[in-house]
Amino acid sequence: MRRALRWVWRILIALVLALASLTVAYRFVPPVSTLMLARWATGETVAREWRALDRISPHLPAAVISSEDARFCQHAGVDWTELRAVMEESDDGLPTRGASTLAMQTVKNVLLWPSRSVVRKAVELPLALFANLVWGKRRTIEIYLNVAEWGDGVFGAEAAARRHFNRSAADLTPREAALLAAALPNPILRNAAKPTPRHRAQAARIERRARMAGDTLDCLGQP
Repeated sequence: MRRALRWVWRILIALVLALASLTVAYRFVPPVSTLMLARWATGETVAREWRALDRISPHLPAAVISSEDARFCQHAGVDWTELRAVMEESDDGLPTRGASTLAMQTVKNVLLWPSRSVVRKAVELPLALFANLVWGKRRTIEIYLNVAEWGDGVFGAEAAARRHFNRSAADLTPREAALLAAALPNPILRNAAKPTPRHRAQAARIERRARMAGDTLDCLGQP
């Protein structure tokens, strides 16, 4: 039993060190998501072209932050206030998507697995705090916008902009950025190029919030 426990601890320590090392490495090199790796492993196609944040329309990070994580610039990777509120309302004690910050979503996308579980959340929370410290806000949103899924096999802002609007991510309009942000909860079923009335209404709300964000996005200034 003692030998088995020692091996478990060694595996856990090795896993923690590996995840920490990858997090540091992704501060400097473009990461890929675990979904992208899974598609390549099964022979499926992946459309993704990495773009630095200054080559992506500022309307897109504003729309995504307004939609996914309004307190992005204020918290340290985990929004504890929102997390506590959602967990109190949850039947199984697991926070829903509404409590997931962009840092949490980003580490899930590039380091962890997609299924919802207590184990994944237990790993995701400290990783989000560490990533926020190592990457900073600008790098976090840059990675997120380059690995987010926006359709079957479509990853990242550049591939999404070209697939849905036939233009570069640098040229996205406020309306197009809002349509992409509104698709994020279910990018397979929600098509930014062919939005349903509900999708359009949500995009309109996101566009208004992004337009009023103003100084709340100061953390995205130049590094």
